[in-house]
Amino acid sequence: MARLKTIARRTFLVGSAAIVGGVAFGYYSLRKEPQNPLLKDLKSGQAAITPYVRVDSEGVTLITPRADKGQGAYSIQAHLIAEELDVDPNKVRIDPGPPDTAYFNSRIMDDSLPFATIDEGVMARGARGGGEVLSRLLGMQITGGSSTVPDGYHKLRVAGAVARETLKEAAARRSGVPRSQLKTSDGKVILPDGKSVTYAELAAEAAQIAPITDVALRPEKEWRYIGKSMRRIDIVAKSTGTQRYGIDVRLDGMVYATVRTNPGIGGTIKRYDASNAEKMRGVKMIVPIKDGVGVIADNTWRAFHAAEAIKIEWNDPPYPADSAGMWKVLEGSFSKDQQDSRLRNDGDVEKALAGASKSIEAEYRTPYLAHAPLEPMNAVVLYTKQRIDIWTGTQIPVFLRAHAAKLTQLPEEKVYVHAQPIGGSFGARLDDTYAQQAVELAMAMEGVPVKMTWSREENMAHDYPRPIQLSRAKGSVRDGKVESMSIDIAGQSMGASWFSRLQAPVPPGPDTTSVNGIWDQPFSIPNYRVTGYRTKEMVPVSPWRSVGASGNGFHCASFLDELIYAAGADPMSELIRLCNHEPSKAVLHTLRDISDWKGVRLDDRRARGVALTLSFGVPMAQVVEISDTAQGIKIEKVFAVCDVGRILDPVNFEAQVQGGIIWALGHAMNCELTYDNFAPNQTNFHVYEAMRFPQVPKIIIKGLELGPEVRGIGEPPVPPAAPALANAIFALTGKRVRELPLNKSVKFA
Repeated sequence: MARLKTIARRTFLVGSAAIVGGVAFGYYSLRKEPQNPLLKDLKSGQAAITPYVRVDSEGVTLITPRADKGQGAYSIQAHLIAEELDVDPNKVRIDPGPPDTAYFNSRIMDDSLPFATIDEGVMARGARGGGEVLSRLLGMQITGGSSTVPDGYHKLRVAGAVARETLKEAAARRSGVPRSQLKTSDGKVILPDGKSVTYAELAAEAAQIAPITDVALRPEKEWRYIGKSMRRIDIVAKSTGTQRYGIDVRLDGMVYATVRTNPGIGGTIKRYDASNAEKMRGVKMIVPIKDGVGVIADNTWRAFHAAEAIKIEWNDPPYPADSAGMWKVLEGSFSKDQQDSRLRNDGDVEKALAGASKSIEAEYRTPYLAHAPLEPMNAVVLYTKQRIDIWTGTQIPVFLRAHAAKLTQLPEEKVYVHAQPIGGSFGARLDDTYAQQAVELAMAMEGVPVKMTWSREENMAHDYPRPIQLSRAKGSVRDGKVESMSIDIAGQSMGASWFSRLQAPVPPGPDTTSVNGIWDQPFSIPNYRVTGYRTKEMVPVSPWRSVGASGNGFHCASFLDELIYAAGADPMSELIRLCNHEPSKAVLHTLRDISDWKGVRLDDRRARGVALTLSFGVPMAQVVEISDTAQGIKIEKVFAVCDVGRILDPVNFEAQVQGGIIWALGHAMNCELTYDNFAPNQTNFHVYEAMRFPQVPKIIIKGLELGPEVRGIGEPPVPPAAPALANAIFALTGKRVRELPLNKSVKFA
């Protein structure tokens, strides 16, 4: 059991006694504790015990502030609180809560620091502690970076324990029985004589008690939920088609809207003629907005048609008009004045290359990629001069609140963001341009709820994509081993682009996301160098599922496979030999066993590829098995092994890994954004095609629990899938494909 004062490094408990940030030279307390936001609108008889638990005469409400975009975030947060509170998450109310700095994400900055996530040195630990403090001071309530579980694993259980002990104290004062003699079960406090009192019955008394913070967490042997297969709280709704998302919000008297903005993101509007649109059936208003124009009508379909009828002239955005010009920008970025980082520089690469008997050079390319969630961007906004209410799915509620306050000139406490379940995001909802547009439209119709929805074409054109990247790699081998590897990679700064839209300060120092998935890999190559080059801003970009590692895993693991082949070594054996991180090495050993690895060729028509990428602290290795058929290359099987420290829910863990692999393979096979006249050519799913059901391979998964840290699993399955597939294609065909998507070079069945 762990006491609050010593519960864990990097644990934050808000709404009770202390907030502690782990730093290199010990622990220190931040003097001013964030206030419990649930106290602001607390009604008589309600108890807000920490910002995560509210109790009233109707029962218990668990606050789950990390956004649920399909990954089960609401469910796992609820189960972590419930583990200590002794309630069934399927029998209580779940509420994402209000936007508030009290819900800051203590782990959101881990992957943006110039220290590998597996580095446990003094400097690295100190930097993470500082990152936590900065996140707390900036109030970064953000969902992303596979951080929901690492951030909440301790503090949500502590919140549940604090609420449990506070409710027991209320029962103790009512009954006269010492709290130490009381127990809890299924939302009740149990007295020694077997009688019980529900949490709901204790709400009014608990509201008068200061939270009991000297709590002990239950030992693992008493856990009811953690580590066991859980029924997600949304599984029935999603299985029956009754789950309500942001796009399903309906309010009385609501009108419907859409927008058209410059298809070249960052370009402005020159002029428009809406005379035809104004005459169309159902149109209520044409509204100029930032960089475009909006239409308000009596239904969404009519708004879409009217928007298309508007004649618009656009000003060009400040970047090349087509993909060829964009690639030229990257090709010209490998200069000293554009060097942004060199976070890895082991040994002497130049000396090794100069003396090498065999060296390899290669160039790799990864394209812009859209997030393309199934639910298009949408928001419902009700504006008056006194307050504004916004209903939408968002991963950045605090930033959305601030942006809406700035647009309306209302104080932030008069901006109410009602977070909704999200029908897919993959990083898209880390921006709020769509919501700001909805606010602009609602301000034109004061007192009337306005539902703004992007058309699919608008969604594709104005999605801030994953950055385009170009790498130039060289390396050498000696005596059947990889001796040197140097990768220079050029691309835009995702962080600079994204933070500027958040209207937040851009973190100082190198842009680590541009090289994550290359510089921080767990391999002891004697001469290992990674250099990042920052190109000028082009199409504004943003985080995409697995962020920098999503493309960099392809650049690094594919080129490393090239070197291994040049050395004449077995890919699996050489990866294991090079690996310098014990959990990663265990992952590879396990992968070798479960895949029954006996080399890359199985027979004349079947082959395998292997890749390991460490991202977000999770070593994830995959073997992709393919076959040559009359219809093209078919992906038959994928074997995947990773270490996440602790698997909280085996069922959801497997679903997340399967989903990530399918997502990654589909994009590796088929997807890219190409540009002409400043806008993407891919306007809908028919030209931005995911993996089809008949193409989905058999996926065999093994999760390990080795590391000391609890890690997230939403993103790590993505980076190694593309290189494992590309490496399998080489093993089968002898063709080394160095550019995504792979369907440019091979045909898939």
